[in-house]
Amino acid sequence: MNIITLRLKEQPAVPLEVEVLSPDVLKNLSHAEICAGSIQLGKRQRRIDDFFEVEGERSDQLEIHGDISRLKWVGRSMTGGRITIHGNVGMHLGAYMQGGSIEVHGNAGDWVGAEMSNGLIHIHGNAGGQIGAGYRGSMKGMQDGAIIVDGSAGLEIGMRMKKGTIVVGGPAKDFAGLDMKGGNIVLLAGAEIRTGAWMMRGTIISLTPIPLLPTFHFSCSYSPVFLRLYANFLSKLGISIPVDPKAGHYHLYSGDTSVPGKGEILIWRPLETGQIPRTTGCTKVDS
Repeated sequence: MNIITLRLKEQPAVPLEVEVLSPDVLKNLSHAEICAGSIQLGKRQRRIDDFFEVEGERSDQLEIHGDISRLKWVGRSMTGGRITIHGNVGMHLGAYMQGGSIEVHGNAGDWVGAEMSNGLIHIHGNAGGQIGAGYRGSMKGMQDGAIIVDGSAGLEIGMRMKKGTIVVGGPAKDFAGLDMKGGNIVLLAGAEIRTGAWMMRGTIISLTPIPLLPTFHFSCSYSPVFLRLYANFLSKLGISIPVDPKAGHYHLYSGDTSVPGKGEILIWRPLETGQIPRTTGCTKVDS
C-alpha cells in the first residue's frame, strides 16, 4: 500500500496552520507537488518540505511522525482516507471532518472533531477541551461520527453536539455535554462538575458517580434495553460498557429542567452483595 509519510524536521517558532495535510488534498499529488504544498506560518507562506521530510505520493493514507503540537487544522474537512499521527498534535484536529479516520498515538489539543459530520477519530492519549463541540457563535456541534479519547479530556466536550458518539476513558473536566442537543457521551471515568448544563436532548452515560446539577431529577433505576444495542456498536470501537442486569443497573436522571430540556444522564451502579437485580423496566427506587 502506498503511504505518504511526513517526518517533522523542526518545531515551528509559532503555530503552523496545515489544512493541506488532508487525504483529500494530497491523494492526487506527486512527491514534488506535496513538497511544494503551501502552509501558513504566521503571516508567511512556507512549503511543506521546509518543516517535513516527505516520502511517497498519490495516496489517501497519510502518516505523520514527530511532535506536531504546534500544528493546527490537520485533517480539516477530510471526506475519506486515513491519517495516523505518531506524536502529539495541536488544535482543531479533524475539524469539520466528513469521513475517513484519524488515529493519534499521543495527545491532542482543543477542538478535536469540532463540528464534524462523519468519520472516526481515536486519540490514544489525552485531549483538550471542546471535543466535538460547536465553535463560538455556532448553534451546532458534531452531527455524526465517533471520537474516542483513551485518556482524559478538557472543558465543554460535546458542547451543542446533535448526533454521534464521544467516549472518554479518563476523567473529563467541567461542562461535559454543555447545551447538548443530541448524540451520546460515554464517560468511563466520570467528570468534574456541571455535567449536562443546559442539556436539551441526548444521553450522557457515566460508569462512575458524578456530581449533578440540582436541575437534573432522579427518575428511576433500571437496565435499559437500548444500551444493549448501543453496547454492540461500542464493542466494534473497542469500548465495553456494563449492560448485564445481574451485575448492576443504571440510575436515570432527567434534565436540564432549567432550559427546560429532555436529556438524560445514566449513572452505573454495580449491585451490592445480596441486592436483587432490576428488571429492564424503569422502576422507581430510592436514589
